[in-house]
Amino acid sequence: MTMASSKKIALYVPDGTGIRNYLYSNVFKNRNGCEFSMLHRFDTDIEDLLSKEIQLSHSIQLPNFKESFKEKFFREVSHISRLRYFALQLKNETLLTAYRRPQTGFLKKCFYKLVELRASHITSYKKILSIDASYKKAIQQNPFYNLVKSKLETVSLDVLFLTHQRAIEAPYVFQAARALGIKTVTVIFSWDNLPKARLYLEADQYLVWSQHMKEEMELFYPEIDQHKVIVTGTPQFEFYKDTSDIETKETFAKQYDLDPTKKWICFSGDDLRTSPYDAQYLEDVASEVAGSRFRESIQILFRRCPVDYSDRYDAIIERYPSIIKVVSPDWLEAKEWTMVIPKKEDLKLLKNTAYHCEAVMNVGSTMAFDFLQYDKPTIYINYDVTEASGWSVETIYNFQHFRSMPNQGAVLWWENKSDIVSIIAQVINKEVSLVDTKLWFDTIVANARDSSNKMFTKIVE
Repeated sequence: MTMASSKKIALYVPDGTGIRNYLYSNVFKNRNGCEFSMLHRFDTDIEDLLSKEIQLSHSIQLPNFKESFKEKFFREVSHISRLRYFALQLKNETLLTAYRRPQTGFLKKCFYKLVELRASHITSYKKILSIDASYKKAIQQNPFYNLVKSKLETVSLDVLFLTHQRAIEAPYVFQAARALGIKTVTVIFSWDNLPKARLYLEADQYLVWSQHMKEEMELFYPEIDQHKVIVTGTPQFEFYKDTSDIETKETFAKQYDLDPTKKWICFSGDDLRTSPYDAQYLEDVASEVAGSRFRESIQILFRRCPVDYSDRYDAIIERYPSIIKVVSPDWLEAKEWTMVIPKKEDLKLLKNTAYHCEAVMNVGSTMAFDFLQYDKPTIYINYDVTEASGWSVETIYNFQHFRSMPNQGAVLWWENKSDIVSIIAQVINKEVSLVDTKLWFDTIVANARDSSNKMFTKIVE
């Protein structure tokens, strides 16, 4: 057995957020004797970007991937069957929103009709596992599987670590690695992932944020041995502990045309699919501030979602130039959202944003936990705009992962457009308790301290 100090570890990174949360963290830093490779599909010269973080011995570009009809059929049948099964078990129909059938294209419509027809006959969990078994057999018939296996053989690895379990190629890569005797480890990427029924791979270890997430794993995937599910916390909130790169408010303000004499509220945008009416919410808060006693003392610091390149905010920003100030995330753009890569500098930007703003507002985002690191409250937007169609905040806040909230006091709720002025007054006057927010965080992100070392210890053991 290779000693932990000399392990050969491949970092399988399907998207940019994995770089931010794991490769920019302390999980793999200063691990003397370990040899690191990276498995990815990025076009950017990833080695240059990461050179200050991790010394990579190999950068392994994944071959082109194409899913066959058979594989896609089994995968989609499993997905919708799991969602339907647990929606009934948990009496929560919002689980079904994770399944999105394409509405265009004759062949696609026919395909998904077949998927739904097959899924309609799956009435037990045993039958779901049978579909999963068929999917795993089909994977090995895809040329991609053997190509990946050949690539992995060239670097003689001890461990393969995956930063996002939902990646569509991941089951193929993990099966190939396991066939070669390589230890496979995946994280469960985020607190809302398990109810979405997109865990298709089989791993030797599953690293989760908390006991709460471990229990969710047992609920949604009872076939997985619980000894393989290990609570390590997540390193994505560790960045906030280092305040050495926190700038003065005046320095930060100068960079982004902010007024350092004013109080700032961060409006954190979601992606277009998650929150299609964010632009209207941004206009609502700006118009209410403009017509209130806060018009000369409050600015809205707008941070858009890194993968949202839409122009939906432009007119609103132009309409309120003295109130809305744009502080864009520092990410490298790409055509596919999974290929959008964060720069290390964005961590500093996010830290300064959370440190200097009085609160963050959004539709149900994890940013609540980011801002909590500096004892800042969160305002959750909780009303539908008049033009909303086929989407509602009621659906959002009934998602399974929000059942982990200890009570409604964990956040401030913006229920009506006109209420935002009184909510801002609460924030400015420090009349907000964070006791329930911290309780919520401790439920979702247990073992938050020293998560990097806990993760690395499990990866190399």
